[in-house]
Amino acid sequence: MIRAGQKLKDERQNRGLSLSEVSNATKIRVEFLQAIEKGEYGKLPSSSYAQGFVRNYAKFLDFEEEEILALFRREFDGKKVYKVLPEGLVGQKEMPLKRFKIKQAAILVVLLFILLLGFLIFQYRYAFISPPIHLSGPTEMEVLSSSTILVFGKTDPNSTITVNDEPVSVNQDGTFRKEISGFPGKTTITVRAVNRFGKQTTIERHVVIK
Repeated sequence: MIRAGQKLKDERQNRGLSLSEVSNATKIRVEFLQAIEKGEYGKLPSSSYAQGFVRNYAKFLDFEEEEILALFRREFDGKKVYKVLPEGLVGQKEMPLKRFKIKQAAILVVLLFILLLGFLIFQYRYAFISPPIHLSGPTEMEVLSSSTILVFGKTDPNSTITVNDEPVSVNQDGTFRKEISGFPGKTTITVRAVNRFGKQTTIERHVVIK
């Protein structure tokens, strides 16, 4: 059976062309041209690459492309397992697999380090920052007609809250509320938040009870 690669090789030699000259004209690497001429399609990147290379080679030598492709398809074993990785550009040098793996490992290590650093900063930020208190009520110098004062606001969920030294439950979203009793006249309310590292924030509010 006449092979596609043999016909291409014969025509190339009849024209006095070297593989390097064909490679420069078609942008197909010399080793791939050699594989086509020998029918060693397993050395090509993939079946689609093999067909494209054969078509371009035939076109360069002014063959009927479909005629050469028909010969190629008859001899081509579509079930062959290829050992060459596909390349983005023909003629581009392959990146050594070992270097590629080392680069991937280095990127992974850097990402893990960044994640670990972020986690540590997130966990230990309380060692340097006092917990916030957003006291929504009562407002400063608010005038109340009742001796019952509703104190409410929001803090960090991991902090403990006291109102006038009385502990207050903190919800999972950080909100808290506490009812305390006052006396007619000016009353001082002290709200204190303390985190697990002992950092604390204190806010005082004054109300007037009629």
